[in-house]
Amino acid sequence: MRCPQCQCLEDKVVDSRAVKDGAGVRRRRECANCGHRYTTYEGIIHAELKVVKKDGELREEFDREKLRLGIEKACWKRPVSSEDIEKLTERIIRGVEADFDREVPSSEIGKRIMESLREVDEVAYVRFASVYRRFKDIEQFIEEIKTLGGGALSSETRR
Repeated sequence: MRCPQCQCLEDKVVDSRAVKDGAGVRRRRECANCGHRYTTYEGIIHAELKVVKKDGELREEFDREKLRLGIEKACWKRPVSSEDIEKLTERIIRGVEADFDREVPSSEIGKRIMESLREVDEVAYVRFASVYRRFKDIEQFIEEIKTLGGGALSSETRR
């Protein structure tokens, strides 16, 4: 590791700690030449996971940020903390990486997001489902809400 201060390649590790539930290591280093202390992070570089789009032809890089933003949009103005969103994102990513080596269908990612949101916040779940499943009218919303246990909706609710 090259010292950011003097560019020397000699250093010693002063402290090491696990980060992100053991998925990486944070190291405090000290330059043997100038004594400058700096921090490095070490983690596993996963094989590039591709997402197979709905048409079955198009493939794109798995984008962690895109997944997190989708969850974040569904949870907007809901009582779901950013920490919960991050945990949810990490759990989904770990599951996808554990179950798929090179390619994952986008439908599988969407299904996992919906299952996770359903447990966390039903409104966020319906928001995500409405975009993911491309609801065309209010009837599709009502049917989805009924599956959540919303039961029979009164005519007042429908207006």
